[in-house]
Parts: sequence; C-alpha cells; structure tokens
Amino acid sequence: MREFGYERAADVPGAVALLNADPEARFLGGGTNLVDLMKTGVERPAHLVDVRELPLDTIESVDGGLRFGATVTNSDLAAHLDVRRQYPALAQAVLAGASGQLRNMATVGGNLLQRTRCGYFADVSQPCNKRSPGSGCPAIEGEHHNHAILGASSHCVATNPSDMAVALAAFDAVVTYETVDGPGELALDDFYLPVGDTPHRETALPPGALITGVRLPASPVAALSRYRKVRERASFAFAVGSVAAALDVRDGVVHDVRLAFGAVASRPWRARTAEGALTGGPATAEAFAEAADAELAAAAPLADNAYKLPLVRNLVVAVLTELAEEAAR
Repeated sequence: MREFGYERAADVPGAVALLNADPEARFLGGGTNLVDLMKTGVERPAHLVDVRELPLDTIESVDGGLRFGATVTNSDLAAHLDVRRQYPALAQAVLAGASGQLRNMATVGGNLLQRTRCGYFADVSQPCNKRSPGSGCPAIEGEHHNHAILGASSHCVATNPSDMAVALAAFDAVVTYETVDGPGELALDDFYLPVGDTPHRETALPPGALITGVRLPASPVAALSRYRKVRERASFAFAVGSVAAALDVRDGVVHDVRLAFGAVASRPWRARTAEGALTGGPATAEAFAEAADAELAAAAPLADNAYKLPLVRNLVVAVLTELAEEAAR
C-alpha cells in the first residue's frame, strides 16, 4: 500500500478545502470499499480526509419525505422506523448488502460511491478501461457471467454493486453535495453517468465535491414496496439480479408503480418503460411479464450472462404479484 497522509475534518467546508488542496486526496468514510482497493493498489491516494465525524449523521422527516446525511451508517438507515414504514424496500435493500459488521461501518455516501466488483477492475495486472482508460475491457471476451446486460458499451460491461442505490433510484432520490463554490444537488437519475466511452467517469459530482446527504421526496406508493435480491450464496454476496418495486393498485388497476433493477447495468436501472406499460393497466402476472419484457427488449447480453433476462423477468413478476396480493387484502 502506498504511504498516505491522514487528516480528520472538523466541518464540511474544512473537509472540502482539504480535498481540493491536494489533487491526490480522497474522502474516507467507513472505508469498507476504499481501504480494500488501497490494499490491492487499485486506489493510491496520497492523502485521506476522514469525514466520519462530520455532523452528517441524522435522519429526519422533511415535507412528507426523508432526508439522511452522508455519514449515516447502513445499519442505522435500515433500522430507522420512518425508513421501514415509508420506504420498506430501502430498508430491505440495505439489509441485503454485505454483512452486519460491514453495515455498522459503511456509510450512505460511501455506498453511493463504491466501485464495481468486476474482477478485471480489481486486478491491477489486467487491463481495464475503468481503472486505466484506453487499456481495454477483457471482460467482454472473458469472465462476465455477472456483468451488464443493459446500457453497457464496447468500453465497459461492469455493473454497479450497490443494493441501496437501486431502491433510491426507484423513489426519485436526490443526492446533495458541497463544493468550494457552495452546495448543489443531483437527481439520482443524473448522478450516475452512462458508461459510454468514459467508464472511468462514474458520477456527475463536480471535482472535489463531498456528498452531504440524500433526500427522498414524499412517495405514498413507496409504503407498499419490496426489494428482492438474487445472489449466488445466501449472504455476504453481490446480486446477480435484483428488483426494487412499489405498487399502488385500485380496483385491480395499476394506479402507480415504481421499478428499478440492480446488477444489470453500470448504474441502478430505473425501469421507466415497464412503469409506463403498467400504469393504468391490469395488475396481473401477464401484464407484469409483458412490462418486464418491454423493459428488457433493449438488453444486449454477452455469451455467459443471458440468464439475467429470465431472472429479472421472473423477479418482476414475482415481486409485483406479491405486492398486488398484499394490496388486495
């Protein structure tokens, strides 16, 4: 591991100033991803600015929605009563990630910025456009069974690993941040950049920005929501496919629906085509399947990951059917 300096920030402006004073500095939250990447040589910061003690650890109700700070731990977010009542899919998504010990350390801000778990990215002896732009993407012809089927490019087929971000995408989350020029915000739809020919540019955050929190707008449909994750072992594993869904059914008709997919793209995939196909139509398994097929029509699977198409389709049908049955009780 490269030697690095360390400094604990006293306040948000101070943290931003420290990072901007050194182009090789990085913010340190829980460290559950960054420190691992430093150990393998993928990340080599010269300076770490510890933001864990900043006053960004609250969860509060705002205008019928929620606002939570960037240093809120995953464990605290999942356990919060308002999160569990108003956005149960978010609590379920957080609990589906990592282990209890890691959730106790990991932070909201760090979760949003965690890097892909693609094996070629993590191995500095291999080429990787995300790690070393222009070097190539060996995953396309190599090991890619858990790589992207939507929104990828010839430059990168890696997937975003976050469970939390999938649920946040379904509920129109907004990411707030601070720069040397003042505060700003990005809708989660705009926060993650399309992979295109610049896979090394993962977010639209301005250079040197510190994530300060997440805002969830009021969303009555989110109260009846669910997150379902498929993985290769029962715990402490990243998804091979996941769905965050919320459903409002009235007299057998879909009044409102939210859908987002995980482990299928370089960012959480908001399934707006499927949502549009379902809204105003019958809440039936057949309609759910047709909507999933409409969303997945744009998929371009590789040789070894086409299994994700029926997997995600079946997840959509199963989760929406469960929610429709729950709504009818």
